[in-house]
Amino acid sequence: MAGHDELELSPGIVPLLLDHARSATRHAYVPYSSFPVGAAILVEDGRIISGVNIENASYGLTVCGERVAVFNAAAMGYREIRAVAVSAPKSAFTSPCGACRQVLNEFKPSRGEMIVILDGGITSEPRLMTLSGLLPHAFGPHDLG
Repeated sequence: MAGHDELELSPGIVPLLLDHARSATRHAYVPYSSFPVGAAILVEDGRIISGVNIENASYGLTVCGERVAVFNAAAMGYREIRAVAVSAPKSAFTSPCGACRQVLNEFKPSRGEMIVILDGGITSEPRLMTLSGLLPHAFGPHDLG
């Protein structure tokens, strides 16, 4: 995987992140889609912070699990996300949407890459990729000045 060597993930962190993302799906608020998504992010000090999708009757106000996890971390003062795991029990390898990719990009590591882990479910190994692979030529803070 391109960029993986630039960011060292400690042994066992991928299954741990996936466990957190999977567990989080139980708390998703999805009365309209019935499509729960859980996310778990690894921040710079090694802490894992989770989030879930939260739907709203005014559909445009729905927030994805990845963004909820990022917003939780940012509210706690974290500014660097080293990895994110995404789990959706109804669909293997669910990937962050475009809006989530852009928000994740805001908090990518200053050096190295952010690793994105897509849950393959109980029958497949997870897919690991880089955020830059999912969002090439990203617009970010460096573009503002």
